[in-house]
Amino acid sequence: MSELPVTVLSGFLGAGKTTLLTHLLNHCRDKKIALIVNDMSELNVDAQLVKDLRLEQTEAKLVEMSNGCICCTLREDLWDQVGKLAAEKAYDYLIIESTGVSEPLPVAATFSFVDETGFSLSQVARLDTMVTLVDCLNFFQNYYSSEDLSEERCLVDLLVDQVEFADVILLNKTDLVGEAELQDIRNLLGKLNPRAELVECRFSQIQPERVLNTGKYDPTQAEGPEWIRELTSLTPAEHVPESEEYGISSFVYRARRPFHPERLWQVVQESMEGILRIKGFFWLASQPEFMGYWSQAGSSLRLENKGRWADPSQQLVVIGLDLHAATVSQALDACLLNDQEWAAGPTTWKQLPDPFPAW
Repeated sequence: MSELPVTVLSGFLGAGKTTLLTHLLNHCRDKKIALIVNDMSELNVDAQLVKDLRLEQTEAKLVEMSNGCICCTLREDLWDQVGKLAAEKAYDYLIIESTGVSEPLPVAATFSFVDETGFSLSQVARLDTMVTLVDCLNFFQNYYSSEDLSEERCLVDLLVDQVEFADVILLNKTDLVGEAELQDIRNLLGKLNPRAELVECRFSQIQPERVLNTGKYDPTQAEGPEWIRELTSLTPAEHVPESEEYGISSFVYRARRPFHPERLWQVVQESMEGILRIKGFFWLASQPEFMGYWSQAGSSLRLENKGRWADPSQQLVVIGLDLHAATVSQALDACLLNDQEWAAGPTTWKQLPDPFPAW
């Protein structure tokens, strides 16, 4: 028997994951399906809902994983449970419903991890499809939210991670938004993750074959989201063509001088009109040896130290609505060291006033 195919369902709270799961069970009655349902709380409500349905779907097996998240605290438990289910060689599919605040990358990485004995889950289970459900009704509200999920992450950071890592994105609740808003959602998702298949639905109702045993998961693609592909595929002079029809476009900003910390700080505190996403690496004069990581989505901005530079430069992917690339480039260019500052050298740069938090 070949490796057990695994579909992972992600999506923010209320997006429709459990509704999708029950729909799949109802429409796959001739298949033997194993389920892992994760909930952050001690009371796993989703598992109880599925358990009630499972009485009718006698070929399904349910494993509850509660009081933690399978992308972090329960990751070892996920490893154990998937291994046990695969070893039974009794199921056609395994579906994992992650909690609404779960990041998909650590879940996927669990399947490629090799333990001290040389064993990997990929030997017995095949990660087949990463599915993200998007709640169209609340998509832009969540995208521009400043709500904190933890000390380091905002809601929009999680939302973008779930979108960028997906093989299939289900646009759910399409009946609750107008066509213009729906088109804006399509366009933004297409920019954040152009390799993903977009499937529109109501009440999470889709054909099971759209998310089960698709063979779509490719770790080499999943680990390189759109912003990485743009940075590695474009020459410095090239820009991604703008979409005149819908107004969502992107370009890559590059420069070979560091930013002045005070001037850059002033720019990042301002809301540059039309920008939906900035992601990439930046060079700060006051910390010239270190690679800065810039991740901005909606109202959320993260600037972090990603280690030492091999080849310092500015490499930023900018995505926006009705984006004026020249205006954004000019604003960033104005943050670069001028000729006199550049000539002073790194020793002097390190003395520049730096309002950024310590890395």
